[in-house]
Amino acid sequence: MDGARIVSLRDVDLFVREMGTDGTSPPLVVLHGGPDWDHTYLLPGLEPIARRRRVVMFDKRGCGRSTRGLGPDGYQPELVVEDLFELIHFLGHEVVDLLGFSTGGQVAQLFVEAHPRKVRRLVLASTTAYGDVAPYLLGWPEYERRLEMSVAQPAWARRRSGEEDDVGRTVQWALEAAPTALWNLSRLDDYLQLLERMTFSGEWGRPFLMGRLHAWRPASPEQVLRDFGRPTLVLHGAYDMTFPVQVARRLCAAVPNSSLNVIDQAGHMAHFERPGEWSSAVLDFLGAERPEERGA
Repeated sequence: MDGARIVSLRDVDLFVREMGTDGTSPPLVVLHGGPDWDHTYLLPGLEPIARRRRVVMFDKRGCGRSTRGLGPDGYQPELVVEDLFELIHFLGHEVVDLLGFSTGGQVAQLFVEAHPRKVRRLVLASTTAYGDVAPYLLGWPEYERRLEMSVAQPAWARRRSGEEDDVGRTVQWALEAAPTALWNLSRLDDYLQLLERMTFSGEWGRPFLMGRLHAWRPASPEQVLRDFGRPTLVLHGAYDMTFPVQVARRLCAAVPNSSLNVIDQAGHMAHFERPGEWSSAVLDFLGAERPEERGA
């Protein structure tokens, strides 16, 4: 079952997509990153999960097909936290499993700080609890080589760049980051096709450039996750050039109730490069059977 609808909350309308079948387990609710992206770039990793679990995705405020035009004060991480809390209530769930990817993983930490009883199990994918990631990247020859690479602007990107300055800026950032988003550069064209299907926005970029965004993470993420106390999976690509794998190892060592799964031969977009391993890691952690375990 794959259904999409607009859900009206207190001050925003959210575009919500639900995939998979209903069951006894809590649904897996997903917080995408970007932040000016929509949820669709995560589908390569989430579609296999939806064959065994109910998956709920939504475009954050200002993103995709959700409400835009809220002004600089309408975009703050804590507002996404409350949107998610209201959405869970609207959908009628007492508790959910929560997956946060990249920036969404940092918001997920804020969510369990504010509403720990709403989450049964937490997946932090390709994200960080720390701001000091640069030391792990300095002196990495392959990273420095990737920074010098340029991606030819596809026709779809040129069209979007001419539509609206803020959207064009987001598209340009995505293209510039593409060589460091992947580890396997032979998948670069496929990745650009994935980006082509997305709906970009520029709403979050405005307060960011104005220096008005609040912190994406709790003040003490390690303590928040220790206090949360429930099973937490730290899921990371071995060659992540956005948040290097060292930050994942560091967090897992600091949080007793966490486990670490490192996806080999994958970068920041591990769900795209290695969707089978990535989705199986999530399903195993959540306690669901994989397709091959049922002879599928």
